[in-house]
Amino acid sequence: MKFTHLAAAAVSAVALVAGAASAETSKLRIQTHYAPETVSGKLAAQYIDDIQTMSNGEIEVEMFYSSSVVKSVETFDAAATGILDCDMTGGGYQTGKNSAFQFVGDIMGGYDTPYQQLSWLYFGGGLEAAAPLYNKYGMELIGWWVYGQESFASSKPIEKVADFKDWKFRSPPGMETKIFEKLGAKPIVMDFTEIFTALETGIIDGADASGLANNVGLGLYDIVKYANFPGFHSMPSDHLACNKAVFDAMPAHHQKIMKVAMEALALRTALTFEKKNAEAAAKLRADGVTLSQWAPEELAKFRAAAQSTWPEFADTPEAKALVDAHMAYLTQLGLASQ
Repeated sequence: MKFTHLAAAAVSAVALVAGAASAETSKLRIQTHYAPETVSGKLAAQYIDDIQTMSNGEIEVEMFYSSSVVKSVETFDAAATGILDCDMTGGGYQTGKNSAFQFVGDIMGGYDTPYQQLSWLYFGGGLEAAAPLYNKYGMELIGWWVYGQESFASSKPIEKVADFKDWKFRSPPGMETKIFEKLGAKPIVMDFTEIFTALETGIIDGADASGLANNVGLGLYDIVKYANFPGFHSMPSDHLACNKAVFDAMPAHHQKIMKVAMEALALRTALTFEKKNAEAAAKLRADGVTLSQWAPEELAKFRAAAQSTWPEFADTPEAKALVDAHMAYLTQLGLASQ
């Protein structure tokens, strides 16, 4: 009897060890441009905790913040070539590679809310339109997290289109530079991590960096005392995109965890910034920062300038497909007319 029990226990132990050995592990190196102390940096950390916990530790992530491995604009290629595994920045950094990335990064003058933009991705044909673009460069789009309209940081009031004249400001690469040049500004493309120093030393008069709460986290309003809120000009779609070969090799349940967790991150991000931006606005006003809300007629001028620029960037098959998909959905929403 003792022998029987011992044998059964041994078989159980072997089965447990074999089961543990057969559990597949996915090890990922992911970089984001966000600093860990910013709101978005903390949300990224929550996503990493979610996928590791939901996978019972089978997904292991080495996370790099503040573009600590390569520059923000180089993150996508670093993931595609195996230096990293996943890029948690945004498509807007890749417009030099293919102008189509503008329309997964920041269409500008398009959607009013993150919920509209996310509904295009998940229910308006967005994922289907974007997949060939990412796959062309050896990457897989896992999902988006959209924090809403961005706000400027400026050393002078930015209350209307006329205020853009000769305004030197940090701009991300791509379509934004063309739009603001048309409006009289002098955009300077620089890395996200260089903004604070450039403002502090007067190289630039202002910055298009992020949403109001993230700008506070970056310390921008410690240097300059003007902002616009609510924002209107830019609503970037931060993405998680992974090396396609790496992602395809992951177990199906790991892939599902990562994609569904991105949907959770998207909702958490939009809701968090509704609250955080309102709190930041109240604090900034109390601290003497001037916040300007644009009048409808000024917003219309900007939207016209932005939408007139879209065709200039629809110069590849992937870009044209994305613009067509956006325009069809924006028309349904009453935000554009074809």
